[in-house]
Amino acid sequence: MTKKVFIITGEYSGAKHAAVVAAELYKIMDDVVIEGVGETTLENAGVKLFRNHKKMGKVGLTPKTIFNHLFLGLDIVNYLKNEFKPDLVLLVDYGVFNLQISKQLKKAGIKTFYFIPPQIWASRKYRLKTIKKNIDKVLTIFPFEKEFYDSEGINSEFVGHPIISELPKLNNKDEFYKKYNLDPNKKLISIFPGSRMFEIKYLLKIFLNAVRIIEKSRSDVQFVFSHAQNLPDSAFNIPYKTIKGDNYSLLAYSDTLILASGTVALEAALYKTPMLIAYRGPLFFYLIYLLVRNIKKACLVNIITKKDYVDEFLMFDATPKKIANCTNQILDDENKRKHIIKGLDEVERLITKSNCAFNVANIIKEELVGE
Repeated sequence: MTKKVFIITGEYSGAKHAAVVAAELYKIMDDVVIEGVGETTLENAGVKLFRNHKKMGKVGLTPKTIFNHLFLGLDIVNYLKNEFKPDLVLLVDYGVFNLQISKQLKKAGIKTFYFIPPQIWASRKYRLKTIKKNIDKVLTIFPFEKEFYDSEGINSEFVGHPIISELPKLNNKDEFYKKYNLDPNKKLISIFPGSRMFEIKYLLKIFLNAVRIIEKSRSDVQFVFSHAQNLPDSAFNIPYKTIKGDNYSLLAYSDTLILASGTVALEAALYKTPMLIAYRGPLFFYLIYLLVRNIKKACLVNIITKKDYVDEFLMFDATPKKIANCTNQILDDENKRKHIIKGLDEVERLITKSNCAFNVANIIKEELVGE
């Protein structure tokens, strides 16, 4: 008997992870029909798109984005209730929108799973009420998330992190250095100032000044700035080498990293590259964050291990001098490097689980057909 699954994503990363899940579902279920909200990565995996989510992944609460989300939500719910009538809806990331739509799905009696749930363990714990009431099962990507949901009496299962299987295996540093005309006799420091324009606005100048301080203190290093794939070429114009679209190589082949806080820290951890984390944003949003946060750590390495392996420089602590001094210490102090790498090894041990996408697909299959 044919089973129907509907997937809702709101931005590129979620759609990319969902596409791998869809591909696995097609492999293990001969009679599954999958539709969803997403973009070309989902479509290429064989998912019929109900809507493209181009209008969704916008930052800011403008009237236009609010109305786009509102009308899209209404369209989705009406379609699911009256036409498609899915056996299961899989929400993927994109918490604000997906949590709201989960309320309507619950009213319609539609079974709903959440893959890559909102980071409630970090902030806005009040969202737990919505999840407990409307979500049938939460598929967590961190082991401590399952512990968190279990403690709240919410049905959850740890499936592993999707980037474990998505990160490419890289083992040709010489070719990388040759491709970008890097000096093999100098240590490589790569700087990731973020993937959003407001991050560039607040962090780029700080990172540039840190680089200048390091340059004055030593001649055995070279610098590369990562230019996020989604940012326009004009996002920043600086007197240092920039590389666009080759983040994984930069993460794998650098001697140390200066990173804006985010998932990139987890990717760096899996390549076992020592790093520091720095972040600064609008003061207003930081004050709000202080009110709603549940934890004081920002780096995923420290959060996952529940220890302080990676230095964090946040808001007013994110100064060029502190970042420069820490970077030099990572390069020169072997004990510090070993300490950080020990934490990165622990991260890999804690989050590695057999194929995440297969686990998600198999849980969905078990729910639909009882096998």
